[in-house]
Amino acid sequence: MSVETWCLYFAAVFLLSGTPGPNMLHVLSRSVRFGFRRSTAAMLGCGLAVVVALIASAAGLAAVLTASPLLFEIIRYAGVAYLVWLGIKAWMDKGEDAGIRPDGTPIGMSALALFRGGFLVSITNPKLLLFAAAFLPQFINQSAPKFPQFAILIVTFAAIETFWYAMYGLGGQKLAVYLKKPALNKLFNRLTGTLFFGFGFMLLKAKH
Repeated sequence: MSVETWCLYFAAVFLLSGTPGPNMLHVLSRSVRFGFRRSTAAMLGCGLAVVVALIASAAGLAAVLTASPLLFEIIRYAGVAYLVWLGIKAWMDKGEDAGIRPDGTPIGMSALALFRGGFLVSITNPKLLLFAAAFLPQFINQSAPKFPQFAILIVTFAAIETFWYAMYGLGGQKLAVYLKKPALNKLFNRLTGTLFFGFGFMLLKAKH
């Protein structure tokens, strides 16, 4: 592909990735609760799921979902259920702490659990596969070898996603300073839960 095509792709992905969605909200909430350094496990989970989805789309899995409405619906309902569960968990959080003990050590989830949570938020969205299938080919030069081009597009997408995860993570860490009061922390959790419910509803209403 030409440099001009890559620059156009970079700009489009940069704007799309920076738009708040389930992944960014999840990273933000994990950073508020566990701090930036601990939330990198959730970022890695989200990022790996995005790369897997992009590779799967390039390999033709999106076409399988398009041809199999049942499989699409199974993944979609799994995604809805997980987002709703995250919303319920956030609403049930009493906001009594921000995930840090008085001695500065983190409370609760292991790095593996944070990674798994981030991965599940992203991988259970079948619309990501269909989006990638419709979006990536627009930047492919059909007269040139396709594998190197897909590799460049996927690596670029992953790098931009990583940048935005870091921005949301740092934002969450700064926001946590203002959420030390239980009442404000509880309000943040309720708002986060409501947004997860909203994303779940949007995925539920999504048409194949």
